[in-house]
Amino acid sequence: MAIREFCDVAVIGAGHAGCEAALAAARLGMKTVLFTVSVDSIALMPCNPNIGGSSKGHLVREVDALGGEMGKNIDKTFIQSKMLNRSKGPAVHSLRAQADKQRYTGEMRRVLENTPNLWIKQAEVARILAENGEIKGVVTCSGAEYRCPAVILCTGTYLKSRCLFGDVIQPTGPNGLQAANHLSDSLRELGIELLRFKTGTPARIDGRTVDFSKMEEQKGDPVVVPFSFTTDPATVQKEQVSCWLTYTNEKTHAIIRGSLDRSPLFSGVIQGTGPRYCPSIEDKVVRFADKDRHQLFIEPEGNYTHELYIGGMSSSLPEDVQVEMIHTVPGLEKAEIVRNAYAIEYDCVNPRQLKLSLEFKDISGLFSAGQANGSSGYEEAAAQGIIAGINAARKIQGKEPVILDRSQAYIGVLIDDLVTKENHEPYRMMTSRAEYRLLLRQDNADLRLTEIGYQVGLIPEERYQRLLRKREAIEKEIKRLQETYVGTQPEVQEFLARHGSTPIKSGVSLAELMKRPELDYWELAELDPERGKPSSEGQEASPGEGEGSLGGQLSEGEKGSSGCQLSEGEEDPFRGQLSWEVCQQVNIHLKYEGYILRQQQQVEQFKKLERRRIPPELDYRQVGNLRKEAVQKLSDYRPASIGQASRISGVSPADISVLLVYLEQWEHRKKED
Repeated sequence: MAIREFCDVAVIGAGHAGCEAALAAARLGMKTVLFTVSVDSIALMPCNPNIGGSSKGHLVREVDALGGEMGKNIDKTFIQSKMLNRSKGPAVHSLRAQADKQRYTGEMRRVLENTPNLWIKQAEVARILAENGEIKGVVTCSGAEYRCPAVILCTGTYLKSRCLFGDVIQPTGPNGLQAANHLSDSLRELGIELLRFKTGTPARIDGRTVDFSKMEEQKGDPVVVPFSFTTDPATVQKEQVSCWLTYTNEKTHAIIRGSLDRSPLFSGVIQGTGPRYCPSIEDKVVRFADKDRHQLFIEPEGNYTHELYIGGMSSSLPEDVQVEMIHTVPGLEKAEIVRNAYAIEYDCVNPRQLKLSLEFKDISGLFSAGQANGSSGYEEAAAQGIIAGINAARKIQGKEPVILDRSQAYIGVLIDDLVTKENHEPYRMMTSRAEYRLLLRQDNADLRLTEIGYQVGLIPEERYQRLLRKREAIEKEIKRLQETYVGTQPEVQEFLARHGSTPIKSGVSLAELMKRPELDYWELAELDPERGKPSSEGQEASPGEGEGSLGGQLSEGEKGSSGCQLSEGEEDPFRGQLSWEVCQQVNIHLKYEGYILRQQQQVEQFKKLERRRIPPELDYRQVGNLRKEAVQKLSDYRPASIGQASRISGVSPADISVLLVYLEQWEHRKKED
């Protein structure tokens, strides 16, 4: 007799989306069952051995600010950490950390197994139960039935997946794990449109067979900045491993060009669409034929393995070709392959069928997150996972969903792009996709989102109170600098000349001086004697004493809590005053004040369109003067607001004007009725 059990939320898949979804739902009091085809695949990193990177680091920080786990987990298991884009403005600074893959998986599993309300089940879900457009539960391949009002799809790259290299085709998921071969048919029976996408991964090689002397060493940062706002910075200052940089060459490219007919990517065997921004080495050689070399990053997969990842050499070429081309690369002439590179094809959901809450428009209680939605990357998956988990719980609780818009978070940009725009390939987050990126920095994710996490119920009271103290300290210090003036005394003019800054002709505030490109908050300490006085109430602790007190960029050479360069053995004169994070926020706010105000004004205009809601029952065929393409697109996407409608491909500004006029008339008629 088949088993029948009851729960609140069923999460299908235990990758990065599934872990965050299950943790969020369980922490919000929902009895949650997390299904996985293999318990050994929990939080698996089947491709690159790192978390974060350009724009992706923003997502990890935002997940953490909402109360998620990814940032905490990588802080516990990283082996190298770097702040990327240091030479550019703060809007594009992004953390990236190499992970010990086995430890990352093990630590996440430990957290899951010790979370109340959460149960892990090794079983393949074969069918989703729905009646009259409402979720009723799931059925496993063994026939076990789990009745529940909410289901979250987090299937990653496992749906009817197959791995390919050369003429070898294996019907498996990543890393040779079991594919999920039954669920696609059930989704289609529910009327869900599926896409066929493709991604890939490079070969792994044995580090004992690599000549590192022919490569450029890539070291981690001397001072490590944690991902999580709750991580004590002192705990992440440790010895780090090195990565290595090498390059392909014309010999490599000649071998690849001569073997294209044996690549399933070019022979037509692969049907799925691959990621434009993470192409295979075959793609790069063909598309960028004028380039005589491509970068390859040799990255360790952990502290207790010799396995190395060849970043930049994703491929689906045959095994013999892989060996031949790898041996042309400086330092890899004698490299032994541990795992062959392969491409993987899989089914995923067309995300335009989803609401901004990540719930299906036509199936109440069914949510989808991660690569199941046609995105790529661990970080994009985790970001969707926590939102889906929160909203599944809130659905059951009878509460309104949490929806982050494009002006609030990179997560908002990610989800809005997925559900609003036509995605013909795996979606990858990039800083250029965020219109308001100066406001959506990775350093202020807590100031933007932790209050939302607190209201939802994922952020504890103590952490929320620390946030309030930090916010108050920032506001007080900004006000103090705006009200602190310096005159034209000789020592002031000498200071300015020393820093290559023009002299002042009358008194000026420290806040105004900070706007000069050659000056910043820390350099102005010399003109700011008040900064050395005891801190006012609400100011954060010094580094190592408070939450994430080093959570910002540090310059070359170690800086104290005041940011002043310290000589060996010299004490920081302002230790115990403002934390590094507070100083960093003050510096950014005042230095970029004009740009920030301009972007805030743009956000206000954006919010007006977002607040203009469109009734879900609106029949666009009744809207006169709308072009046929707009009627079709608006009917398909069913946008929630005028703002969302304006971002749909094929809907013109003229169509939006027509729609606004119609909505005014429609609302007037409803009032009269």
